[in-house]
Amino acid sequence: MVRRTKEDALATRDSIMDAAEQLFIERGVSGTSLQHIASAAGVTRGAIYWHFEDKGALFNAMMERVTMPLESAMQTLAGAAGEDPLGHLRSYALCVFDLTINDPKARRVFEIATLKLEYVGELSAIRERRMQHREHFLASVERIVKEGIAHGRLKDTVKPQAAALGLFILIEGLVRGWLIMPDFNLEQLGAEIVDTHLDSLRA
Repeated sequence: MVRRTKEDALATRDSIMDAAEQLFIERGVSGTSLQHIASAAGVTRGAIYWHFEDKGALFNAMMERVTMPLESAMQTLAGAAGEDPLGHLRSYALCVFDLTINDPKARRVFEIATLKLEYVGELSAIRERRMQHREHFLASVERIVKEGIAHGRLKDTVKPQAAALGLFILIEGLVRGWLIMPDFNLEQLGAEIVDTHLDSLRA
C-alpha cells in the first residue's frame, strides 16, 4: 500500500510537470500561474506546493527531468581531443542539432528555457544554471583548442577563448533561430556553418 502511495505521488508530480511544460510553451513562463498549472493537471495548488516550493522549483525539476540538447551533448567533449580536435568539436555541434530535431521533449524544454522565460524573481536561479553550463562548455572547448594548437593541428594564432565563445554563440544561435523559424535544414546548413568556423582554425 505504501509503495502504491509513492507511485501515485510520482505520477502526480509528473502530471504537474507535464501540464507546466505545455502551458509554458503556450503562455510563457511569466504568463503561467500555479493556478493555471493546477487546473491543467487536475490538482489543487496545495498539491503543487506539496511537491514544489514555488514555480522556480517546478521549472528546475522540469529541466532536470529532460536533459537539454546543449547539456546532453556535453559528453562528446569529455576526454582528450586526440589527433582530431576539430572533429571532436564538430561532433558536439552535430549532436546538439540532432537532439534538437529528434528529441521532442528536450526540444520543448529548450524552447521554454531560451524563448519563453524571463530571468527575474523566483526564476533568476535558472540564469545561474545556464551560466554554469556555458562556463563548462567554454572550458572544455578552450582545452581542446589548446591541445590542437600544441599538436600543430590548429593555427598557433588562434585565441582559445575567442574560438570557444564563437562556437558557443554559433551553435546556440542556430538552434534558437531554428526554434523561432524552422525554415532551414538545421542539420545540413548548421553543419556547413559550423564547418566554416572550424576550418578557420585549422593549421
